[in-house]
Amino acid sequence: MRVYVKVVPLRWGDMDAMSHLNNTLYFRLMEEARICWFNDNGFLARSDADGPILAHASCDFLKPMTYPCAARVTQTVVRVGRASMDLAVTLEGDEPQPVLYAKGRNVLVWMDYRSGRSAPWPGHLIAALGEPAA
Repeated sequence: MRVYVKVVPLRWGDMDAMSHLNNTLYFRLMEEARICWFNDNGFLARSDADGPILAHASCDFLKPMTYPCAARVTQTVVRVGRASMDLAVTLEGDEPQPVLYAKGRNVLVWMDYRSGRSAPWPGHLIAALGEPAA
């Protein structure tokens, strides 16, 4: 699945002293969508041998998000390499006319945890993305 959308309700306690969503929470919203995507698609096979890690996360804050609101987090796979994958991420509100609050980028790497080195993406994960096996 190349595009994944997760709606995450904001909590009152997520706000900072300025009554805006705390900047660190944008990364938590991206994380929540990413982990739900992993779980929904079998990408997190509870293994001590291998699995995905987050190698990079960035966020451009475009407009303050405020409570009450639910964040619509959309992540799109934009590149799949041998062992890494780039995701474009947008955070919008659930308003009738969605507002773009932030956009970001995540890079995932498939890791062999025992060796501490990257490894090729497993074939079943590539197939779930609709990509040809490398």
